[in-house]
Amino acid sequence: MAIQIGQPAPGFEVEALVGKEFKKISLGDYKGKWVCLFFYPLDFTFVCPTEIVEFSNRAKDFKTRSCEVIGGSTDSKFSHLGWCKSHPQLADLKIPLLSDYNKSVAKDYGILKEDLGAAFRGTFLIDPDGKLRFIYITDLSVGRNVDEVLRVLDALQTGELTPCQWKKGDAPLKV
Repeated sequence: MAIQIGQPAPGFEVEALVGKEFKKISLGDYKGKWVCLFFYPLDFTFVCPTEIVEFSNRAKDFKTRSCEVIGGSTDSKFSHLGWCKSHPQLADLKIPLLSDYNKSVAKDYGILKEDLGAAFRGTFLIDPDGKLRFIYITDLSVGRNVDEVLRVLDALQTGELTPCQWKKGDAPLKV
């Protein structure tokens, strides 16, 4: 069954790199909070660290909105650790990187590029009740805009109708 807006987000329990340690994390650990779950294709690539660093740098902006950020790919936890140790900008991440080595999470979220064995760039906003509220998937070559993810999170959290180009502080639509 394909994932769908307004439906429960697929659960997961996986190993993750949290700081410099390996820990098991699950979607259930974040019950009652918003979650921004983003996947990137592979460690040791070119576009991916730009996104990971930006999500990490903006983790505080998400936290002020009661939203936790989780990154991840289909690489192993050991690959995550090696990459973070070798890449200066990844050395002090403020977000966990989940390891979907068996590719089950990427499959469940509909972003696995089977012929590559890696995930497309998928971004998911999950509400405190565990429902998918935003799905954004791009090709491997296109990095995402974290400001847009925050804008959508702000809009969703209003519970109102918000027009194109709406941003926090703007009035919602009146019907």
